[in-house]
Amino acid sequence: MSTVRDVSATHIPVPDPNIGPDDLVVRAAAMRDVLRDEADAAEERGGYSVEMHQAFTAAGFYRILQPRRFGGYEFGLDTLFRVVVEIARGDPGTGWGLCLAAGHAMQVGAFYSERAQAELFGPDGHFVAPSRTAPTGTATPVDGGFRVSGRWDYCSGITHATHLMAVAVSPDPEAPDDQGRGVPLMVVIPRADFIVLDDWGGGATLGLQATGSNTVVVEDAFVPARLAEHFNWKDFEIGPEGTVGYRLHGNPMYLGRLLTFFNGELVATQVGAARAALDEYEQLIHTKRTSVPPPVPRTESPDFQRWLGELLGRTDAAERLLHSAGESYMDKCRRWEEHGEPFTPEDDARLRGVLLQAAKLSFDAIDLMFATAGTSAAKRGSRLQRYYRDASMFRTHIAAQYEVVAASTGRLLLGQPLTF
Repeated sequence: MSTVRDVSATHIPVPDPNIGPDDLVVRAAAMRDVLRDEADAAEERGGYSVEMHQAFTAAGFYRILQPRRFGGYEFGLDTLFRVVVEIARGDPGTGWGLCLAAGHAMQVGAFYSERAQAELFGPDGHFVAPSRTAPTGTATPVDGGFRVSGRWDYCSGITHATHLMAVAVSPDPEAPDDQGRGVPLMVVIPRADFIVLDDWGGGATLGLQATGSNTVVVEDAFVPARLAEHFNWKDFEIGPEGTVGYRLHGNPMYLGRLLTFFNGELVATQVGAARAALDEYEQLIHTKRTSVPPPVPRTESPDFQRWLGELLGRTDAAERLLHSAGESYMDKCRRWEEHGEPFTPEDDARLRGVLLQAAKLSFDAIDLMFATAGTSAAKRGSRLQRYYRDASMFRTHIAAQYEVVAASTGRLLLGQPLTF
């Protein structure tokens, strides 16, 4: 579609140049038992441990979507989803925290200049950054950039972050200030310039306590203009030359479509949670008897046999939908490059709809498992109880308000603006 500069030279070497996507998935699956053993402590702490962060770093998980030019593996969205499912199968909260800390290297690679990317990925390519799109900060123009102040809650993945990506609003010279209008900017702020409040974990919420979703405060930090990009990412038009990231890296993954990416991050954790719950449910079937007389092993109960078959179907379907959406996203990117086929906001919204069905199937499966496992599964310390709490917490997220999201997609299909 366009003339792309030669990017064959890598500025930062990748840690393991011979590794492939399947290798990362195997590494993630191998951590399952450790993640389960540490889940209680991660909940109490509010995020996964330094040791787990070091293991994720060594495994290469933070580099899955990062441009190879800057030390990343540049594997693809489908690979991220597969890894996150495996980590979340060990602990859904940890999977959530990892995913929302690791994934946003793709947005940096898509929307920021070469100079900005070189600065953010740094000399060693280690970049860990949650992103908050709620416009709860201000960006006051000054010479060379902006003075940014704000307070962003639910900054999932902040525990071990090197940076924060957050939306701050800069005054619009064409709109009166009293109308509250302005230009939304996605600013990137280094760790030294923000404060993380101790307001997560330890029973602060019903579930997802291991996600590192603390509130972050920024007070009058200087952000250079190169690290502040116009945040119109959910429905911008991709021109024939693509994004700055596509032109820099020559990879259509960096076209920057947002909806499938963002929702897929979250849904991958819920598919992993359903897998984790199913593991626990099967163990209970093999070790417990029915409560209704006459008591028999659950393995011999027609009810539990039927429930297990139904739950397996829902979980398998949810995972297939998740991976299909990730693969379709990457295919849309390739077809834009190879055949000039548009990758539109409508395409992105429809893939998001597929992901929402995966989320619904995952939650419905976990809900049925919790309801039929027996009262002992609801006791403190039960893994199934934790999975149910984590899934229930996800259901409160705006991305899990299925009717709201569906209505937004419907409006878009009818020619109206995409509101969410």
